[in-house]
Amino acid sequence: MTLGTPTPTPALDADLGTERLPRRLGPWSTAAVTVGIMIGSGVFRVPAAVAAQTGSAGVMLLVWVVGALVALCGALSLAEVAALFPRAGGMYVYLREAYGPLTAFLFGWLYLIIIPAGAGAIALVFAEYLSRLVPLTPGQVRLVAAALIVLLAAAQYRSLRFGAAIQNVSTAAKVLAIVALTVAAFALGSGGGAWAVGGSIHPVTWGGFGLGLVTVLWAYNGWQDVTCLSGEVRDPRRALPRALVGGTLVVAVVYLLANAAYLHVLPLSSMASSPLVAADVAVRLVGPVGAALVAALVCISTFGALNAVLMAIPRVFWAMADDGLFFRFVAAVHPRYRTPHMAITAMAVLSVAYLALQTFEQLIEAFILASLPFWALSVASVFVFRRRRPEAPRVYRTPGYPVVPLLFVAAMVMLVANSLAAHPEATVTSLGAVLAGVPLYYAWRRRRRGA
Repeated sequence: MTLGTPTPTPALDADLGTERLPRRLGPWSTAAVTVGIMIGSGVFRVPAAVAAQTGSAGVMLLVWVVGALVALCGALSLAEVAALFPRAGGMYVYLREAYGPLTAFLFGWLYLIIIPAGAGAIALVFAEYLSRLVPLTPGQVRLVAAALIVLLAAAQYRSLRFGAAIQNVSTAAKVLAIVALTVAAFALGSGGGAWAVGGSIHPVTWGGFGLGLVTVLWAYNGWQDVTCLSGEVRDPRRALPRALVGGTLVVAVVYLLANAAYLHVLPLSSMASSPLVAADVAVRLVGPVGAALVAALVCISTFGALNAVLMAIPRVFWAMADDGLFFRFVAAVHPRYRTPHMAITAMAVLSVAYLALQTFEQLIEAFILASLPFWALSVASVFVFRRRRPEAPRVYRTPGYPVVPLLFVAAMVMLVANSLAAHPEATVTSLGAVLAGVPLYYAWRRRRRGA
């Protein structure tokens, strides 16, 4: 099936079975991937869109709080399923086990067409902020973005441990830097920002609140993606719940502090009209030097986020190929480096190819709207497995079950309904792109039978 004959990694216990990818990822690195994927470009680019959509400082902050609670409900619930099925591919595996191969294939199809575009968006933000430090033409910005994708993919191709080391350093650096910016905003800022003129928490429109929440979920997105690496995590039944829940809590605190700092310094109108909010805050604090410092911070943050995406997401393509639902060569494991090298290469090639597509905001909307049903189904699988496998060993159980997972699923349903009402064309297009995978699934199965 694959190149060479890999030596199976010993199981952690009889129920875990064996994995063709060795378990090399420790608990701290697993948590760093969670935080690293979540904190990327969102905390710097999303506040402008949310300010425009909500029209109120109080509502803006409320949207970030609600987004944190939604993400936390998802993480608390999915952690139980992750501990039950610690396999490479994460949600792809949970959807396959709970609902069958068609649902899993559609999830993989979504990741195939959307996630590389998201990786391209992160790389573009890196290059855009780098252009504030080093003058770059628009063409050079895209070249830098492409080069970054290739560089980080090469690191993941070579070694999971090397990729994890990059992740640990970049995650620590970005969290400390964002906290430092937040402290500086409150210590040095004049306090004449949006919060000073009133913080009403009554939405200008409920449609705007819903769209703001969809946008905020882009920034919180990523808590679920660490599960893609489940097959390579040591002691996964303990490490995965801690990484999911602990990482989401850390990010929620960082985001709320950062947005409170933005609102403390900037008027809402300035935030709504600027895609580079953090840089504007720094300029008000310490002048042009502050803009350069924040540009460097964003480069570090997006560098780490892209590294985490290239580290985790290729495992979905690998798992699909290993199941025979994608090209078999993608399931290859490098005979020396023990990495899913062909899946990583495929992800990098697609990410570079997608750099020419659409705007940052369009990518956010397309990704989140298409992802919502799969997030809901993945979290809802906790009900399926409680019923089907009540005897399975559970080191971790969802606190507040069944209320917590039900809240998350209800939030996803409401967001899809709101998006259909407010942006019907974009929502139908995103969901239609997923459903386009149905004929592809059956065509692929016929191809396999005829092979």
